[in-house]
Amino acid sequence: MPKTVVITGATGSIGRKLRAHFSTLGWTLRLLCLNPANDPEVQTADLSIYDEAWARLFAGADAVIHLAGVPSPLASWEQVQRLNIDMMLHIARAAKTYGAKRVVFASSNWTMVGYRFGTERLTTDLPPRPLNPYGVSKLIGERIGASLAAEGVSFIALRIGYCQHEPGNLPGAHMLYGTWGQLMWVSDRDICHAMERAVLAEGVHFAVLNLMSDNPGMRWDIETTKRVIGYAPQDGAAAVVTDSIARQEDSARRMRELEATLEQGVMEAEW
Repeated sequence: MPKTVVITGATGSIGRKLRAHFSTLGWTLRLLCLNPANDPEVQTADLSIYDEAWARLFAGADAVIHLAGVPSPLASWEQVQRLNIDMMLHIARAAKTYGAKRVVFASSNWTMVGYRFGTERLTTDLPPRPLNPYGVSKLIGERIGASLAAEGVSFIALRIGYCQHEPGNLPGAHMLYGTWGQLMWVSDRDICHAMERAVLAEGVHFAVLNLMSDNPGMRWDIETTKRVIGYAPQDGAAAVVTDSIARQEDSARRMRELEATLEQGVMEAEW
């Protein structure tokens, strides 16, 4: 049965990919964005300010896919407060007020970046470990979603891996963050499929799930994602390790160890 889906951030990289994919399914799309390109199919709206003019588009929607917000791990607290946290609160309010059945939230691997140099299997049951305002804002979005689910609106957060803006989104040694970045790669085909399954999956009250392609050697758990929403990734790529990448990773590891030592010292001094 065709679905009615609201997409926020509809002119962004992932938004455009989803629009193309969902259109092939015959779904009805209600599109929202700041819309800097003046796309005529998209309603221009600043979602960081609650307004009935955009909120009423949530009425009766089968799902709201919330992609909008500041996407940069370099974002400041000021930016994420307005564009990620405040906006998520408004999305939750509109979904509850207008009877949207589900919210699918674009969370991020940055909620777990503190595990980069560990060996743990990265399940979503592990305590989160963000290291920047962006990662914290995504974690707050997940917790807003938990509150929304408690009020009767189904909520699925997908901790999206590394989906590049460049045409083709091809994996390889050019990607940032060395093997950590490469092993989080998610293909365009897989991200579209996962979002489709997040809309269609039945019986999901609340879930936080990893979203990566089936990359050999990765630590990220996607078995839970497969089980909960029926995700069936078609792509995957092994990490390419060059001498340059190995040196960069060693330097980044030593820097993180130093930061951790300094953080521990500050905590002990405060006590």
